[in-house]
Amino acid sequence: MPSPRMTEDEIWAFVTDAHTAVLTTLRRDDMPIALPVWFSCIDRTIYAPTRGRKLQRIAADPRASLLVETGKHWSELKAVHFTGRAEVVDLDADLSRRVRDEAKRKYDQYRTPTEAMPKSTASHYEQSLSGIVRFTPDDRILNWDNAKLTL
Repeated sequence: MPSPRMTEDEIWAFVTDAHTAVLTTLRRDDMPIALPVWFSCIDRTIYAPTRGRKLQRIAADPRASLLVETGKHWSELKAVHFTGRAEVVDLDADLSRRVRDEAKRKYDQYRTPTEAMPKSTASHYEQSLSGIVRFTPDDRILNWDNAKLTL
C-alpha cells in the first residue's frame, strides 16, 4: 500500500503556502489551548504576529505545537503537525522585512482595513499587547497527504 507521507520538501512547500495554522500553547494549569494564527514561513521557521494571552502563555512555557491542515473530502485530507518551541522575539531589520513581505503576499487580500472595522474592534486591536512569535519545530513532524493513497 502506498504511503501518505510527504517528503521534507513537500512538507515545507505545503506549510509555506498554507493560509492558517493552529498554534497550541499551554495555560498555567497545563491545559492546552489551540488558536488559529496567520503566519509566515521563512527558512523553515514559522513567524506569527499575534497578541494577547498567547504571548503571556508562551513567555511562561515555550512548549507548543502547530497544525496546518486542509481538505474537505477524505481523499483531500492533508496535514502537518509540528511539536517544538515558541518564543516572543524581536526581529532584525532584514528578517522583519522578509516576514512582512511574506505576510503581505499571503494575506493582504484578506485583511479588513481598520477604517472598515467597528470602532470598538479597531480600538481593541490598537490597544492589545502584540508581538512576533517564532515557532521552531523539533524533529517530530507528523504528516499525511491522503491524495497519495490509491483507492
